[in-house]
Parts: sequence; structure tokens; C-alpha cells
Amino acid sequence: MSKAEVTMEVGNDGVAVITMSNPPVNALALAIIAGLKEKYAEAMRRNDVKAIVVTGKGGRFSGGFDINVFQKVHKTADLSHLPDASIDLLVNTVEDAKKPSVAAVEGLALGGGLEVALACHARIAAPKTQLGLPELSLGVIPGFGGTQRLPRLVGLSKAVEMMRLSKSISSEEGYKLGLVDAVVSSEELLKVSRRWALDIVNKRKPWVRSLHQTDKLGSVSEALEILKISRQQAKKTVPHLPQHQACLDVIEEGIVHGGYSGLLKETKVFNELVLSDTAKGLIHVFFAQRATSKVPNVTDIGLKPRNVKKVAVIGGGLMGSGIATALIISNIYVVLKEVNSEYLLKGIKTIEANVRGLVTKGKLTQDKARKALSMLKGVLDYSEFKDVDMVIEAVIENIPLKQKIFSEIEKICSPHCILATNTSTIDLNLVGEKISSQDRIIGAHFFSPAHVMPLLEVVRTEKTSAQVILDLMTVGKAIKKIPVVVRSCTGFAVNRTFFPYAQGAHFLVNLGVDLFRIDRVISNFGLPMGPFQLQDLSGYGVAEAVGKEFATAFQGRTFESPLVNLLLKNGRNGKQNGRGYYIYEKGSKPRPDPSVLPIIEESRRLANIMPGGKVLISAIKGGFIAFCI
Repeated sequence: MSKAEVTMEVGNDGVAVITMSNPPVNALALAIIAGLKEKYAEAMRRNDVKAIVVTGKGGRFSGGFDINVFQKVHKTADLSHLPDASIDLLVNTVEDAKKPSVAAVEGLALGGGLEVALACHARIAAPKTQLGLPELSLGVIPGFGGTQRLPRLVGLSKAVEMMRLSKSISSEEGYKLGLVDAVVSSEELLKVSRRWALDIVNKRKPWVRSLHQTDKLGSVSEALEILKISRQQAKKTVPHLPQHQACLDVIEEGIVHGGYSGLLKETKVFNELVLSDTAKGLIHVFFAQRATSKVPNVTDIGLKPRNVKKVAVIGGGLMGSGIATALIISNIYVVLKEVNSEYLLKGIKTIEANVRGLVTKGKLTQDKARKALSMLKGVLDYSEFKDVDMVIEAVIENIPLKQKIFSEIEKICSPHCILATNTSTIDLNLVGEKISSQDRIIGAHFFSPAHVMPLLEVVRTEKTSAQVILDLMTVGKAIKKIPVVVRSCTGFAVNRTFFPYAQGAHFLVNLGVDLFRIDRVISNFGLPMGPFQLQDLSGYGVAEAVGKEFATAFQGRTFESPLVNLLLKNGRNGKQNGRGYYIYEKGSKPRPDPSVLPIIEESRRLANIMPGGKVLISAIKGGFIAFCI
């Protein structure tokens, strides 16, 4: 394992090149921060050093502060693990030094990495370098001066946007905004940076201390108005995440009382936030997501993923069309199969609408949208399946139907073709029970809407080959999903967790609790939506099928609510047909549908779980509901 270190080389031109090395992204480990301070002190002492260039080894400047340190803080509640980098290193040692510094930035400069560059007196970047401050996504705020310096270099509105959305920009955009002083080729990066540093010494280039810049902040009243609007947006979009309002408070401190005062508040607030439950939770998620890419006996045995260029998707409904969308926007050819022309046309139109929606939201350009749609072909038979690399079946949760489909495609597809099912609940051993190639059977469980939601459950059986698991994980990453490998059983990981939650909600409704109140409480707690609005989104057919699977697998331990079946009989299927617990109108937020109340009353009558005012326990004894409530 490579050692984290900082080196310094002094050229004949009098420029000291200080290089950070901590593969793979040159994270600012404590040793790197200490090394920077040490090398700066040496450069200041040496008479042969006129100026400094700071860079990172291996084509990357720095990916930011070493988040492992946060884990130590969380385990010990001891803030002394955090370095005093903001004032001691970046103000006293770098920004206020008697010799100028230029940051030679390549690859990425994120979080603390960008903050180091911001403290330098100029920034030269290679093309397509990523620049950003993503700390809010970890429950904290920039802690090395980013809240003060970034607004002074790019303007308040852009800086707030970058921090609040954890949104990085390219070096090209950074140049236009004034964050970067020049964009040059990787080959010229150090040469230009050295020359720029000497030009500062010789007064041919400005010696800019960004903490003291105010020209891009505008008047105090204008700045406060921008912050007021940003606070309102944050309150609306992320009401449960305290770091957003805290970040705006710290920025305001610097605008009203000056940059140095802002730095002091930034450190104080950062230390408070890093110990918060929000930061603990989000940092846990950060490490958990990275852990998903390491699967024993799959990713560590020297296998190389095979190239998946063409995928057949069986079923063009809500899930199938979403999966097809996710694939084509990631440059993977898709053959979409349906049972008749009507369903096929409907599926293709849904995919087209999905793609248009991504264009409208600015997540896809018109050119990329056209290219994506050109990679889609609709079919009514298996004739196009002979050369596909993977098949993803996305039909209803019906075991005999799935078994029939897999028996058919096994005979047609090539021997290397991956056979995947999007089942959300059914044990894969049952799905592949009637085919011989059981080592190729795998679950590819997407979440609705499949082209938006980031999670992908990769479900393995005891017979699924390591190669197939690795291949599906690789496809998942290629289409910007987080693949999580789980073993096969009823419900897998997600629905085994979610099912008691949904059961609890239905149990409470049938006890007489207001359905819409349950959704409000869950939303106020912090989830994006309540269980009933989520059921509207996914469709009642899925809920009914999942309920049957759990009822069969855990006989006598589930609560079989009549409500979903009553809604289906009433011609409702949630958002899919615009009739559910809520009313769905284009351009408006979902609002409670009063006409569903008699259906809920009928469900309570049929459930009859409170005869004589007493709750019946027999149907749920020892099961999920006992756990939920």
C-alpha cells in the first residue's frame, strides 16, 4: 500500500513544486496536511525558493479530506482528531505567506482539495478537471474556508448552488467564472504554473488573496436577498437536513462581518455538524455505498467483466420501460419485447416520454436523447434475441409465467447470455427451476422509476456464477446505479425490510387511523413520501403480487389488508391511471382524493380487526406486525 506523503522539488527557476501523494485520489489524510505545513515552512526558510506550485501526483490534485477521520471522531466523540487546517495551514501558512502559491490542478479538486487550491494565489487547471465542494452531501459544510473563498471567486449565487447541490463544475466552466485563471494541457500544466508563480513574484500577474476579494459579492443587501431565497429553497426541498441552513448562516457571517470572521464561524459550525446524527448517517451511507463494490469470491478472484452491448427487455410496462430507458441513455442497445402491438407501442411511448422528461430537466441533451432513442428496437417475438448479451425479464410477479419465459429464452439465446429477472419478491430458485443453465440466472431488481432511482438489487442464487454476478454489477455501474449483491429468498433485502413498514401502515389504516395523516407523518419524519403515495407510484398490481408472495412464504404471520384489492376492483391503479389514494393532475402536486374514503371504510369493515373494540392478534402473532407496532 502506497504511503501518504508530501514531497518538494526546487528547480533552477526558484519554484518549489510541492506534490501531494496519497493514492488513489490524494485524499487529505492527516499526514498530507502535516506534510504540506512542513514543506511550506521549508520553502519559506530557503533563500533559493521564490514561489511555490502545489499539485497532486498521478493526474489528480486531491479528492478532499480523508473521511476516515470522521469515523474516528464518531467513535470517540473527540474533535481533536480534526486538524486545524483552515486557519493554521490555509490562512497563516499558504494565503498570507510572503511567497506566492499557484495550484496546478488536474483530474479533480473536490472538497478540501479545492479548498487548498482556493487558498493559493492562482489556479491553473488541465482540461475537464472536476471542481466542487460536496461536503453538504455528507451532513457537514466545507471546513477549510470554502464557504468564504468560493463566493468571492465565482459569485454568491453560483457558489451557493455548487455547495447546496454538491455540484461540481468543469475547469472550463471554472475559467469562465473566475475560479480558474487558465486552462492548459496536462503536458503544459506544471510549466505554465511555474511561470505564473514567477510572474506573480515579478508583479506581471496579480497576487490575489481570495479571502479578501469582495467585488463579486455585490452589495450586502443584494447578498442577503440571495441568501434569503436560498434559505426558502432549502426549507422547501431539504427541511430535515440542518447543514444546508447552517452553510448559509456561515456564508452570511463572512459577508456581513468579513472573511476571517466567516472562517471562525465555519470551523465552529463544522465541528457541531460533524457530531450530528445527520452527518453520522450520511457518512455511514458513503462508506456503505463503497463497500457494495467488494463482493467476496466475486470481485477478488481476478475475473474481468464481459462487455454487455445489447440487452433484451421483456415487458414494456412501468418497470420494463424504465429499465430500457436506463440502458439506452447509457449507450446500451435495447430490444424491447411485448406480447402485442398495442402494448409494444405503449411501452415505446413511455420510454420516449421518459427520455423527453430527462431533457426537460436538463439531465440529457437533445443530441444524446436522439442517440438514445435510436438504440431502441421494439419486437413481438424472440428473433432478435440470438445475439443479445443479457435478457432482463420485467413481467408481472407470476411464477409459472416467469418459468415459461426463461424456458423459451434459454433455447434461443447464446450460451453466454445472462438471464436476469426484475422480480421484486419471488425466490429466484423457483424462477429458474425448469431450465438447465441455472448458473446464468440472476435477479436485476430495479426500483421505480427505474431510470431515476439509483439502487439495483443484484440477486444471486447458490448456483449463479461469479462471472454473471460481476457482469451485472458492471452493467449496474455503467447505467449509474449502485449495485447491491444479495442472496435469493422471498423479498430479498429491500422488500424484507420494506414489507413490515407497509404492513404496519395498512394495519393502522384498518384500525381507523387517517391514511393521509400517516403519509404526512412519514414525510415530516424525512422520507420523500409516505407509504400510500409510494404505493400509488409503484401501482397496486405490484403491491398485490408482493403481498401474496409474503402471505405464502410466511403463512399466518402477515396481515392481508383488503384495501388494495378493493382499489383495483374500483378501477384504480394509482398514478398509472391517475386514480389512487391521491388525485394526480399534470403540473400539480398529488392531493388527497376524498372519493377513496368510502373504499377505506369498506376495507375496515372487511378486515374487522377491532371487533368489540379489541384488536385481533391471532393473524399476526409472532409476525411482522408485532414487530412494526
